[in-house]
Amino acid sequence: MELNKNTVFITGGASGIGLALAGEFLKSENTVIICGRNPDKLELAKERYPSLYTIRCDVSKMSEVHQTLEEIKSEFDGLNILVNNAGIQYIFDFYEDENSIEKIDKEIDINFRAIVHLSKLFLPILNKAKEAAIINVSSFLGIVPKKSAPGYCATKAALHAFSKSLRYQLEDSSVKVFEIITPLVDTEMTRGREDDLKKITPESLAKEVFRSLKSDKLEIR
Repeated sequence: MELNKNTVFITGGASGIGLALAGEFLKSENTVIICGRNPDKLELAKERYPSLYTIRCDVSKMSEVHQTLEEIKSEFDGLNILVNNAGIQYIFDFYEDENSIEKIDKEIDINFRAIVHLSKLFLPILNKAKEAAIINVSSFLGIVPKKSAPGYCATKAALHAFSKSLRYQLEDSSVKVFEIITPLVDTEMTRGREDDLKKITPESLAKEVFRSLKSDKLEIR
Protein backbone atom coordinates (compact mmCIF):
# COMPACT_ATOMS: atom_id res chain seq x y z
CA MET A 1 0.00 0.00 0.00
CA GLU A 2 0.97 3.63 -0.35
CA LEU A 3 2.73 4.83 2.78
CA ASN A 4 2.75 8.57 2.33
CA LYS A 5 0.12 11.23 3.00
CA ASN A 6 -2.03 8.93 5.14
CA THR A 7 -3.67 9.72 8.46
CA VAL A 8 -2.54 7.15 11.01
CA PHE A 9 -3.73 6.35 14.55
CA ILE A 10 -1.40 4.26 16.72
CA THR A 11 -2.42 2.91 20.13
CA GLY A 12 0.33 2.53 22.70
CA GLY A 13 2.35 4.91 20.58
CA ALA A 14 4.33 6.76 23.24
CA SER A 15 7.21 4.28 23.48
CA GLY A 16 8.70 1.10 22.09
CA ILE A 17 7.33 -0.38 18.88
CA GLY A 18 4.49 2.12 18.67
CA LEU A 19 6.79 5.14 18.82
CA ALA A 20 9.21 3.59 16.33
CA LEU A 21 6.35 3.01 13.89
CA ALA A 22 5.19 6.59 14.44
CA GLY A 23 8.66 7.81 13.52
CA GLU A 24 8.68 5.80 10.29
CA PHE A 25 5.25 7.07 9.29
CA LEU A 26 6.32 10.66 9.97
CA LYS A 27 9.30 10.28 7.63
CA SER A 28 6.86 9.66 4.77
CA GLU A 29 4.72 12.78 5.24
CA ASN A 30 1.90 11.07 7.09
CA THR A 31 -0.28 12.67 9.75
CA VAL A 32 0.30 10.57 12.87
CA ILE A 33 -1.86 10.45 15.99
CA ILE A 34 -0.75 8.38 18.97
CA CYS A 35 -2.50 7.52 22.20
CA GLY A 36 -1.26 6.19 25.51
CA ARG A 37 -2.10 6.04 29.20
CA ASN A 38 0.91 7.93 30.55
CA PRO A 39 0.85 11.71 29.95
CA ASP A 40 4.57 12.03 30.73
CA LYS A 41 5.48 9.50 28.04
CA LEU A 42 3.18 11.24 25.57
CA GLU A 43 4.94 14.52 26.31
CA LEU A 44 8.35 12.92 25.74
CA ALA A 45 7.14 11.43 22.46
CA LYS A 46 5.96 14.88 21.38
CA GLU A 47 9.36 16.34 22.26
CA ARG A 48 11.05 13.71 20.10
CA TYR A 49 8.63 14.15 17.20
CA PRO A 50 7.05 17.63 17.40
CA SER A 51 4.66 16.95 14.51
CA LEU A 52 2.99 14.10 16.42
CA TYR A 53 -0.56 14.51 17.69
CA THR A 54 -1.07 12.93 21.11
CA ILE A 55 -4.20 11.81 22.95
CA ARG A 56 -4.34 10.38 26.45
CA CYS A 57 -6.42 7.20 26.31
CA ASP A 58 -6.54 3.89 28.16
CA VAL A 59 -7.78 1.48 25.47
CA SER A 60 -9.14 -0.91 28.10
CA LYS A 61 -11.71 1.75 29.08
CA MET A 62 -14.42 1.98 26.45
CA SER A 63 -15.55 5.43 27.56
CA GLU A 64 -12.07 6.77 26.77
CA VAL A 65 -11.96 4.88 23.46
CA HIS A 66 -15.28 6.40 22.37
CA GLN A 67 -14.09 9.86 23.43
CA THR A 68 -10.89 9.38 21.42
CA LEU A 69 -12.86 8.26 18.38
CA GLU A 70 -15.02 11.39 18.51
CA GLU A 71 -11.94 13.60 18.93
CA ILE A 72 -10.28 12.05 15.89
CA LYS A 73 -13.45 12.35 13.80
CA SER A 74 -13.80 16.03 14.66
CA GLU A 75 -10.13 17.02 14.33
CA PHE A 76 -8.82 14.91 11.45
CA ASP A 77 -10.08 14.17 7.97
CA GLY A 78 -9.58 10.88 6.23
CA LEU A 79 -8.15 8.56 8.88
CA ASN A 80 -7.19 5.47 6.91
CA ILE A 81 -4.68 3.50 9.00
CA LEU A 82 -5.34 2.03 12.46
CA VAL A 83 -2.36 0.47 14.24
CA ASN A 84 -3.43 -1.67 17.20
CA ASN A 85 -0.18 -1.75 19.14
CA ALA A 86 -1.03 -1.25 22.84
CA GLY A 87 -0.23 -4.30 24.92
CA ILE A 88 0.86 -5.56 28.33
CA GLN A 89 2.50 -8.73 29.61
CA TYR A 90 2.57 -10.25 33.08
CA ILE A 91 5.00 -12.96 34.13
CA PHE A 92 3.38 -15.31 36.65
CA ASP A 93 2.58 -18.88 37.61
CA PHE A 94 -1.08 -19.50 36.87
CA TYR A 95 -1.60 -21.88 39.82
CA GLU A 96 0.66 -20.28 42.43
CA ASP A 97 -0.11 -16.59 41.83
CA GLU A 98 -3.24 -15.60 43.75
CA ASN A 99 -3.79 -12.70 41.33
CA SER A 100 -3.42 -14.74 38.13
CA ILE A 101 -7.05 -14.30 37.06
CA GLU A 102 -6.93 -10.53 37.51
CA LYS A 103 -3.72 -10.38 35.48
CA ILE A 104 -5.15 -12.45 32.64
CA ASP A 105 -8.33 -10.35 32.64
CA LYS A 106 -6.21 -7.21 32.21
CA GLU A 107 -4.19 -8.80 29.41
CA ILE A 108 -7.39 -9.84 27.64
CA ASP A 109 -8.81 -6.33 28.02
CA ILE A 110 -5.81 -4.58 26.49
CA ASN A 111 -4.25 -7.19 24.19
CA PHE A 112 -7.42 -8.54 22.62
CA ARG A 113 -10.76 -7.04 23.62
CA ALA A 114 -9.61 -3.45 23.00
CA ILE A 115 -8.39 -4.38 19.52
CA VAL A 116 -11.72 -5.98 18.65
CA HIS A 117 -13.60 -2.88 19.85
CA LEU A 118 -11.25 -0.43 18.12
CA SER A 119 -11.47 -2.34 14.85
CA LYS A 120 -15.26 -2.36 14.99
CA LEU A 121 -15.49 1.34 15.90
CA PHE A 122 -12.99 2.56 13.31
CA LEU A 123 -14.07 0.38 10.38
CA PRO A 124 -16.85 2.77 9.25
CA ILE A 125 -14.19 5.50 8.93
CA LEU A 126 -11.62 3.24 7.29
CA ASN A 127 -14.17 1.95 4.79
CA LYS A 128 -14.60 5.46 3.39
CA ALA A 129 -10.97 5.59 2.26
CA LYS A 130 -9.79 4.51 -1.17
CA GLU A 131 -7.04 2.50 0.54
CA ALA A 132 -7.00 1.68 4.25
CA ALA A 133 -5.43 -0.69 6.73
CA ILE A 134 -5.79 -2.24 10.15
CA ILE A 135 -2.33 -3.20 11.43
CA ASN A 136 -2.34 -5.51 14.45
CA VAL A 137 0.87 -5.90 16.44
CA SER A 138 1.00 -9.52 17.51
CA SER A 139 3.87 -11.73 18.70
CA PHE A 140 5.61 -14.99 17.87
CA LEU A 141 4.57 -16.01 21.40
CA GLY A 142 1.04 -16.36 20.04
CA ILE A 143 2.35 -19.17 17.86
CA VAL A 144 5.09 -20.62 20.08
CA PRO A 145 4.10 -19.80 23.69
CA LYS A 146 6.43 -19.58 26.67
CA LYS A 147 5.47 -21.05 30.03
CA SER A 148 6.01 -17.88 32.09
CA ALA A 149 3.35 -15.75 30.34
CA PRO A 150 0.22 -17.86 29.83
CA GLY A 151 -2.18 -14.93 29.56
CA TYR A 152 -0.06 -12.89 27.16
CA CYS A 153 0.58 -15.85 24.87
CA ALA A 154 -3.12 -16.73 24.81
CA THR A 155 -4.16 -13.19 23.90
CA LYS A 156 -1.62 -13.04 21.07
CA ALA A 157 -2.86 -16.40 19.76
CA ALA A 158 -6.39 -15.00 19.80
CA LEU A 159 -5.21 -11.87 17.99
CA HIS A 160 -3.48 -13.99 15.34
CA ALA A 161 -6.71 -15.89 14.64
CA PHE A 162 -8.83 -12.72 14.71
CA SER A 163 -6.50 -10.97 12.27
CA LYS A 164 -6.71 -13.83 9.78
CA SER A 165 -10.50 -14.11 10.02
CA LEU A 166 -11.02 -10.36 9.70
CA ARG A 167 -8.65 -10.28 6.71
CA TYR A 168 -10.82 -12.86 4.95
CA GLN A 169 -14.01 -10.96 5.76
CA LEU A 170 -12.62 -7.67 4.43
CA GLU A 171 -10.82 -9.02 1.36
CA ASP A 172 -13.36 -7.45 -1.01
CA SER A 173 -13.19 -4.05 0.72
CA SER A 174 -10.64 -1.24 0.62
CA VAL A 175 -9.35 -2.25 4.08
CA LYS A 176 -6.33 -4.54 4.28
CA VAL A 177 -5.61 -6.35 7.55
CA PHE A 178 -1.92 -6.69 8.38
CA GLU A 179 -0.45 -8.60 11.31
CA ILE A 180 3.02 -7.90 12.65
CA ILE A 181 4.21 -11.10 14.34
CA THR A 182 7.02 -9.57 16.35
CA PRO A 183 10.22 -11.32 17.40
CA LEU A 184 11.96 -10.42 20.66
CA VAL A 185 12.13 -6.61 20.62
CA ASP A 186 14.06 -4.41 23.06
CA THR A 187 11.23 -2.57 24.84
CA GLU A 188 10.16 -1.86 28.40
CA MET A 189 8.16 -5.10 28.29
CA THR A 190 11.27 -7.22 27.65
CA ARG A 191 13.69 -5.26 29.82
CA GLY A 192 15.65 -7.50 32.18
CA ARG A 193 15.38 -10.59 29.99
CA GLU A 194 18.57 -12.65 29.97
CA ASP A 195 18.58 -13.14 26.18
CA ASP A 196 19.40 -9.49 25.40
CA LEU A 197 21.66 -10.47 22.49
CA LYS A 198 18.66 -11.89 20.61
CA LYS A 199 16.67 -8.66 20.83
CA ILE A 200 16.20 -6.31 17.91
CA THR A 201 15.54 -2.60 18.30
CA PRO A 202 12.06 -1.15 17.78
CA GLU A 203 13.53 1.02 15.02
CA SER A 204 14.88 -2.01 13.14
CA LEU A 205 11.50 -3.69 13.39
CA ALA A 206 9.71 -0.55 12.19
CA LYS A 207 11.92 -0.32 9.09
CA GLU A 208 11.24 -3.97 8.24
CA VAL A 209 7.52 -3.44 8.79
CA PHE A 210 7.54 -0.51 6.39
CA ARG A 211 9.22 -2.57 3.68
CA SER A 212 6.59 -5.27 4.14
CA LEU A 213 3.66 -2.84 4.14
CA LYS A 214 4.86 -1.34 0.87
CA SER A 215 4.80 -4.77 -0.76
CA ASP A 216 1.42 -5.68 0.78
CA LYS A 217 2.86 -8.53 2.83
CA LEU A 218 -0.15 -9.09 5.06
CA GLU A 219 1.52 -11.34 7.64
CA ILE A 220 4.81 -9.76 8.67
CA ARG A 221 7.34 -11.93 10.49
